[in-house]
Amino acid sequence: MTWTVIQSAKETQSFWKDIQAEETNQTATIRLNPEKTYQTWLGFGGAITEAVGYTLKRLPEEEKEAILKAYYDPKKGLGYSLGRMHIGSSDFSLGHYDYVDEEDDELKSFSIEHEEQYVLPVVRQAESIAGQPLTFVSSPWSPPAWMKTNNDRNHGGRLKKEYYTTWARYVVRYLLEMKEKGVRIEAVTIQNEPQAVQVWDSCLYSIEEETEMVKVLSRALKDAGLDTHIVIWDHNRDLLFERADGVLKDPAANEAVWGVANHWYMSEQFEELTKVHDKYPDKHLIFTEGCIEGGVALGAWHTGERYARNIMGDMNNWLEAFIDWNIVLDETGGPNHVGNFCDAPVIADTQSHTTHYNSSYYYIGHFSRYIKPGAKRLDLNLGDSSLTGVAFKNPDQSIALVLLNEGDSDEASVLEIDSVVRKVSLPKHSITTIIKPDDRNREVE
Repeated sequence: MTWTVIQSAKETQSFWKDIQAEETNQTATIRLNPEKTYQTWLGFGGAITEAVGYTLKRLPEEEKEAILKAYYDPKKGLGYSLGRMHIGSSDFSLGHYDYVDEEDDELKSFSIEHEEQYVLPVVRQAESIAGQPLTFVSSPWSPPAWMKTNNDRNHGGRLKKEYYTTWARYVVRYLLEMKEKGVRIEAVTIQNEPQAVQVWDSCLYSIEEETEMVKVLSRALKDAGLDTHIVIWDHNRDLLFERADGVLKDPAANEAVWGVANHWYMSEQFEELTKVHDKYPDKHLIFTEGCIEGGVALGAWHTGERYARNIMGDMNNWLEAFIDWNIVLDETGGPNHVGNFCDAPVIADTQSHTTHYNSSYYYIGHFSRYIKPGAKRLDLNLGDSSLTGVAFKNPDQSIALVLLNEGDSDEASVLEIDSVVRKVSLPKHSITTIIKPDDRNREVE
């Protein structure tokens, strides 16, 4: 049976290169057990922020189309099916904005027309390329300043108690107006990074405050006839279990919460996800943000390795979905209205109209092009190998195995899948995806 093997390697600066798996009589050092399965995979995606939309709008139409196809084309691109949007402004906006006038606590002036300038046109074009609606998670970075204790969208502050219900109605109005525009938001998080005081749009929630907001928002959603999921935390892994346990021990909040979201900043304590899963196995674990901080890093290899290491680490601890941060940024790593510039898998130079696909783009593709929504994670034994790996069985019964070699030495691994043994060369600083077709020998496209 023929395996398809795709490899990207630093030494040769090659991406998505087809290589051969050799027949061998050697004893397998890496074994996969297709009979033992774990979580079901929901999909991959990235954030469509105002910065993304503004960057793409400054490009020629053919370049914009090529970038979106590179992400959303189900056959030739990354096959993204998920996405994230910000409710109101974030740091990756051109400036501050809300959907209501100041002090309008009855929400009479509410409108999301601001998003028609940059965000929603990209959403519609991406969905057209994908050939299906995308599944979105939306997150607020801050309520309007007048609802907060510090009267400022920036620098943390807290939502005033008297505005909990008003803010819940605000979020519901956002969901309803998005629905009217043909965009379904599958889930909302209570707050982006609720324990971070930032110089940009931010708001603090204690465990008790997030618990209360979950219940208030749940009632507002039900009153509006919406079945939108509620996701908590939406922040770093290091405190994932502490926050999840603090909120979910409240019976009413537990009933209302669909899932728990994490970011990769500050920590690679992947075991935090398993701790949540073990105590609350009915809750869904999703990744909602990660990026390379500090600005553009064209040509860097470690950026791709960070993506792969974090994707695998979370996957092996019950993660069900991966949503990257900005899908594309300009040559500055923005725009960002407070100068918090970052890298992205795709950087579009709006001056020279040159598109750069970073190692992170290709490393994500080693997963997203071959692990499909509905896939089941399989038991994988790497033996004494220094590699990192993860394996899934797709709905079409094909098996996708991804192996990451972050070391400074080449490795040759002998793999056993369904009693078939093959030898695969894994160069230093490389990532390799092995596809075993289903029993009907159907070729992987």
